[in-house]
Amino acid sequence: MGCMVCKFGGSSLADADQFRKVKEIISSDSTRRYIVPSAPGKRTSTDQKITDLLYLCHTHAQQDIPFGEVFEIISKRYLDIVKDLSLPLDLSPYLEDIRRNISAGASADYTASRGEYLNGIIVSKLLRYEFVDAADIIFFDKNGALDLEKTYSKIVVRLKNIERAVIPGFYGSRPDGSIQTFSRGGSDITGAIVAHGMSCDLYENWTDVSGLLMADPNIVENPKPIDVITYKELREIAYMGAQVLHDEAIFPVREAGIPVLIKNTNRPGDPGTLIVKDAEPIAHRGNITGIAGKKDFTVIVIEKALMNSELGFGRRLLSVLEVNGISFEHMPTGIDTISVVIADSHLENRLEKILTEIRMECRPDSIEVYPNMALIATVGRGMAYTPGMAAKLFSGLGNRNINIRMIDQGSSEINIIIGIETDDFEEAVRAIYETFVTAR
Repeated sequence: MGCMVCKFGGSSLADADQFRKVKEIISSDSTRRYIVPSAPGKRTSTDQKITDLLYLCHTHAQQDIPFGEVFEIISKRYLDIVKDLSLPLDLSPYLEDIRRNISAGASADYTASRGEYLNGIIVSKLLRYEFVDAADIIFFDKNGALDLEKTYSKIVVRLKNIERAVIPGFYGSRPDGSIQTFSRGGSDITGAIVAHGMSCDLYENWTDVSGLLMADPNIVENPKPIDVITYKELREIAYMGAQVLHDEAIFPVREAGIPVLIKNTNRPGDPGTLIVKDAEPIAHRGNITGIAGKKDFTVIVIEKALMNSELGFGRRLLSVLEVNGISFEHMPTGIDTISVVIADSHLENRLEKILTEIRMECRPDSIEVYPNMALIATVGRGMAYTPGMAAKLFSGLGNRNINIRMIDQGSSEINIIIGIETDDFEEAVRAIYETFVTAR
């Protein structure tokens, strides 16, 4: 029998109607054997996520503020879901146990994780799948780092004789048995770990969008979806600020070479976006995969004659940033110049101090500072070794009178990053999209 792990996000399990959609999706394919649910998300734009309410309960408890009213909202949400689904399930003992533990000083991790825990119990009852507590198969070491060796070993032992199971996302356990949550992409990581551990054929990630888009829909009207993207392209787009499934959250399946399919719970017939290994053949040479960018950067340009022959110049420059605890985003170079691109959030009003230290350490001929910069990455394996891609990009921007202040292209040639004035950001994204996508 084939094997799929299916993770369903909070929007996919926000209320009873969404649970019914999930059940129908799972029932339509017998290879969907391991289900990883998130906690209920928002039902409307003014609604609250269960996880946020649980964190609020913990905060109140720590400050000796009564949290009963908030907890009643949480309880009613779950009890209404069970009632609307007509499930033979009494959640009251579970809820009372959680309330008691929070009152007794349970950790923030334990408290927040109960959203997934309760949803896992409901989903398992709805599907008639076995419930497997994530705390029994996902382990962290005493320092809080994920213990993958122990985790994979336990997953195989625990699940090898279970044909179908529901495993709550977002958390695992420490050596002392206490609960620990993932810091980022919680349920995504859980699903990826289970898929790797069970050597599954595919990891489906169900959410409220039909895959990834080629550009930000708040900037480009109705951007086209991305049908296939590699892990490396995904990382580039996510790094540049696109709201996508982060590569860091699915590293276990990337490591195992397991493809990921992003699907829409509300539109299950849409093809979605397939994330594949970097070694997969390039389907469309000469095309881009996506466009993403970020604002609020400062570029420091250091110039010095014969810089290239001065040993240690780059090291001294970077040591200034290191001593000040500042990381840089990019560092385009010329024979006599180095440009350091730094996010404004990292500078924190320390620009003058850094400039003074650079002058002392590097003795440059000149330093120029360009604030209010934005970066845009045009990403795609199909760009590599295709003549004229950079010219096409620059022509499209030139036709809109957008001045390019910086150019950076990685050695892999899957992206071209440009620096422009922040005021030109949205127009530049639209220009690139129209040049490579609309016009083709």
